[in-house]
Amino acid sequence: MSAIERPTPAQRTRRLVVLAAAVFAVVVPVVQNLGGLGLSQAEFAADGNQTLQVAGYAFSIWGLIYLGLLTYAGRQALPQTGESVLINRMGWPSAVALFGIGMWIIAAALNLKAASVVIIFASLLALLVPLLAVARTLRSTPLTSRDRWFLIWPLAALAGWLTIASPLNLITTATAFDALPAVLSPTGWAIAAVAAIVLVGATVTASLRTLAYPLPIAWGLVGAFVAEQERNPVLGFTALGAAFLLVVAAVILVFGLKRGIERRR
Repeated sequence: MSAIERPTPAQRTRRLVVLAAAVFAVVVPVVQNLGGLGLSQAEFAADGNQTLQVAGYAFSIWGLIYLGLLTYAGRQALPQTGESVLINRMGWPSAVALFGIGMWIIAAALNLKAASVVIIFASLLALLVPLLAVARTLRSTPLTSRDRWFLIWPLAALAGWLTIASPLNLITTATAFDALPAVLSPTGWAIAAVAAIVLVGATVTASLRTLAYPLPIAWGLVGAFVAEQERNPVLGFTALGAAFLLVVAAVILVFGLKRGIERRR
């Protein structure tokens, strides 16, 4: 019996909402940048990036993420695309996350720092929790499946980038408000954030077992190394080492565990 079914009217409505959310997520930053409306993302981050910052080039990853999200949203909206388990389960959560990343651009442009933290963490959780809930389905999806390349990769990559962007947003906002607890130095808090990011990254990768999730995290950590290596070498090289450890762990978790499963079969 095939797991693919044609969508019902309610499911088609959900698919159109996902497509609208993806278009919203991509159009908002384009309009904001072309129109010079409010603060740019760089200007927003500059007020509070003394504790931890990422080199500007690292944010170019959004181009690939947006392309992947538009591909995902466009494909799932096509009438001939069947209603797979993943399309069904990830539809509404992805719509929430996509609207969220668009709203974050608006919050940043308006310099709404606290709101930006709430929005980015809500977007992360809206996507990451459902991904973990369907982790078994993700792991069993064949490499030749369209869902693996046009759903798992785009959504896992977005979740990965949000995993590093969310704590970065939080620590930047706390620095801007002079609200970092004195129990640790600013460098201590930054290193703690890097450690937490790697721990979450490795744990989630062990469940999802796709490189689409940890690679954007490692990319961001390398960006932190580039930005901090001269200003704060301890922090910079900690971020570089963390990126290396995460990539090594991810390769072992993704390929090593899969080979182990195949041998047991």
